[in-house]
Amino acid sequence: MFRALAAGGATATLLATSLLCGTAAQAQPADVTPPGGFTVGLVSLNGSGCPAGTAAVATSPDQTAFTVTYSDYLAQVGTGAGPTDFRKNCQLTVRVNAPQGFTYAVAEADYRGYAYLASGAAAQEKASYYFQGQPQTTSATHSFTGPLDDNWQATDVTSIAALVWAPCGATRDLNINTQLRVSASPSAPTATSFMTMDSTDGSLTTIYHLAWEHCAG
Repeated sequence: MFRALAAGGATATLLATSLLCGTAAQAQPADVTPPGGFTVGLVSLNGSGCPAGTAAVATSPDQTAFTVTYSDYLAQVGTGAGPTDFRKNCQLTVRVNAPQGFTYAVAEADYRGYAYLASGAAAQEKASYYFQGQPQTTSATHSFTGPLDDNWQATDVTSIAALVWAPCGATRDLNINTQLRVSASPSAPTATSFMTMDSTDGSLTTIYHLAWEHCAG
């Protein structure tokens, strides 16, 4: 997926990048219909971008994805911003309870929000992914430059061959670490610039799409 977002003469290019890399473990490659009855629970969340009570996890109606909703995720610089407000992060730990005989992998993640960047200012959205007990940690970063005053969207995509599957017969927590970072314009360091994970209703919806496989044996 490729999308370019332009505003005020500036263009932010969003490139699909790999979420996770590796090989399928104990899974039989197939075009598998998503199973019914899986559940997703929020185990923990920590970080300046997701204070207690400001994030929630839900399963999509078609049971192919789960959604994380935020209500207080904002990085900013300039007049009125605190010394640590330029960077906000959230470490999210979720547990997907797969039906017996199935395993899953994160195939795609969609992020969106709003950015107001003064001329010369810059911002980044970064996400890192790993399963509990597995050494692989892969990150994807999307960069933006001002002037910009518009909604933004970024998508991280994993190819089928590179999917990393949760171990069959075991429950492993999925850790997702996201962050927003804003840098002030060198020529106007007091100018206000900010980036949110925020939608029109005051909350961000981040969607994590799952791929499913039958376990071997």
